[in-house]
Amino acid sequence: MLRAQLAGAAPIRRAAIKSLATYVPPRVLTNADLEKMVETSDEWIMQRTGIRERHIAEPGVGTSDLAKEAAIEAIRRAGLTPADIDLIIVGTVTPDMLFPSTACLLQDKIGATRAWGFDLSAACSAFNYALTVGSQMVAAGAATHVLVVGADVMSSIIDYTDRATCVLFGDGAGAVVLGVSDDPSTGILDFEHQVDGSGGPALCMPAGGSRQPASHETVDQRLHFVKQEGQAVFKFAVRNTGEICERLLQRNQVTANDLDLFVSHQANRRIIMSVAERIGMPEDKVIINIDRFGNTTAGTIPLALNDAVTSGRLKRGDLILLASVGAGFTVGAVLVRWAY
Repeated sequence: MLRAQLAGAAPIRRAAIKSLATYVPPRVLTNADLEKMVETSDEWIMQRTGIRERHIAEPGVGTSDLAKEAAIEAIRRAGLTPADIDLIIVGTVTPDMLFPSTACLLQDKIGATRAWGFDLSAACSAFNYALTVGSQMVAAGAATHVLVVGADVMSSIIDYTDRATCVLFGDGAGAVVLGVSDDPSTGILDFEHQVDGSGGPALCMPAGGSRQPASHETVDQRLHFVKQEGQAVFKFAVRNTGEICERLLQRNQVTANDLDLFVSHQANRRIIMSVAERIGMPEDKVIINIDRFGNTTAGTIPLALNDAVTSGRLKRGDLILLASVGAGFTVGAVLVRWAY
């Protein structure tokens, strides 16, 4: 049972997801396409990751462009206009540029004239983290409508000569509008997050920041692409995602039997199912769409939620667990009573 409101306490102002929309670029890169680019095979990719294809943005298309498409539709579905948005939070590791923030660019592109905003960099946990921050702003009364976006153009930082990483990632965006829940028992119920910076070198883009600014040397050494120690990331992801989900569920006295759906960051099918097994979720209550989109980093959870809604597997009133792990390392879990 979820933690009860204290007797005599003021009514809870809780945030809820009022709408959801996603966008992926039309171009599809299949495993067969990758076989022509690097030494790999469809069988090898499917066995290790579960990915069959991914969407790739055209050159010159930035994260704000994908975010715009998802954001405009999310706002429309919420029955709002861009002028109703108070705050924009964009979770991304592929901003259009270092500054200004992608949130600023998005604010201008959608005409959200009353909004302030910022980017949140937490890699594959960015959507969960942004969702949490946005929900707390609504709960505190500091905002009425918050636009939360998870979007990445991962193809812009992927080395397509590195078969260990180029098969993993795709491009995509998702957006939700947060507002005040009509029912205190519905909405963003609780969260648990953590970081472990000691794992930073295992998954990173080494150059392009203040420590190693762009130079002929960094370009020649291909340091502006994603670098990953696959085994280290896999072990951390399975162990820590499972642990953080267990802590969140135990604190709220929720078991796997109480959950209607487990929606994980889509990095690797084996990671998702290992965590699901640990917390006792059967496969029919687990959303997996990595086969069609690959790892879109901040975009994976909203893309998975959208698939769950359109397929009828996620309905108003369902209790769901969102989980993520990403570079940093970052880990997160959010418990949600679906209100949309």
